[in-house]
Amino acid sequence: MPVMHTEAGVFGRSQELSARRHEQVVFCEDDRTGLKAIIAIHSTALGPALGGTRFYPYANESAALEDVLRLSWGMTYKAAASGVDLGGGKAVIIGDPAVAKTDALLGAYARFVETLGGRYITAGDVGTNTDDLDVIGKRTRYVTGRSIAAGGSGDSARLTALGVFHSMRAGAESVWGTATLSGRTVGVEGVGKVGRELIALLLADGAEVCVTDVNDAAMQRISAEHPSVRLLSAVSSAPVDVYAPCALGGTLTASSAEAIEAKLVCGAANNQLAQPEVEHALSERGITWVPDFVANAGGLMQVAGELRAADPAEIEADVTRIFDRCRDIIGAAKAEGIGTGAAANRFAERRLDAIPRSI
Repeated sequence: MPVMHTEAGVFGRSQELSARRHEQVVFCEDDRTGLKAIIAIHSTALGPALGGTRFYPYANESAALEDVLRLSWGMTYKAAASGVDLGGGKAVIIGDPAVAKTDALLGAYARFVETLGGRYITAGDVGTNTDDLDVIGKRTRYVTGRSIAAGGSGDSARLTALGVFHSMRAGAESVWGTATLSGRTVGVEGVGKVGRELIALLLADGAEVCVTDVNDAAMQRISAEHPSVRLLSAVSSAPVDVYAPCALGGTLTASSAEAIEAKLVCGAANNQLAQPEVEHALSERGITWVPDFVANAGGLMQVAGELRAADPAEIEADVTRIFDRCRDIIGAAKAEGIGTGAAANRFAERRLDAIPRSI
């Protein structure tokens, strides 16, 4: 992924990301509730832009802008690669959700989403959950991922983790010749909602699991739920077979790529590469990376299915087929002598290029 220059403005940063520039970026502020949010619509070529709302205590507005531009750009490619008829968008709310989140603030945010008239559909992300989406849904029609009680499909963590698990199986097949994690050691970085679900799937498949997280309470909860899981201060440089980044993005840096002992990198985090050159560094060391926007698409597929009232069993079957997509992408990368990231981008861009660009 391109390195974005913090001194650049909105247009400049969008241009640095890709020739496919953002269609619309909206800054939202409500003095009464303290809301400060940014909604970024990267593309509506395939349909309305869908992407979660991240509630996070960014260091400054520049950091928030960079994150929302990166994430929305990634959502375009995730939707295209997943085969769903949706575009890419994302939103960020600036603040600590443990302190700043209120129903009034979420309601104010929902009203801004509503003003976009369906060009952007929001869902959950870091710092937001189904309860929050239920509140948002009282003020806008353009929301998905609500609780089952509110008519939604519930939390998307399980299907996100399922997609990552099957992506990891495809990676294991490529690296070790068999599509199982049995007997492999997997280091999971980040044991939030998706990480917890992934751990359960890995253990059921016979993997040995070690974990790390900045939240000690989350680590202890995993230990209580799964006593066999080892708690480590770091897993990216630990002696593991698979490194699974499942926290925030950017953990794959030039330095961490040199320290990784794993032969396979596959996780749920978005924007895992700090710089695009990192993939080459991984490849040079014989490490296979499964592109994040392919591996973690299960949650998107769930909420996309919710929008079209699809049968849950049908959606889950679609998510398991991420295995086949990852296998094809890894195979194409090997056949063409390119990185898996480039192969995944080409896979997504074939869909995007088939649509006449109206903007």
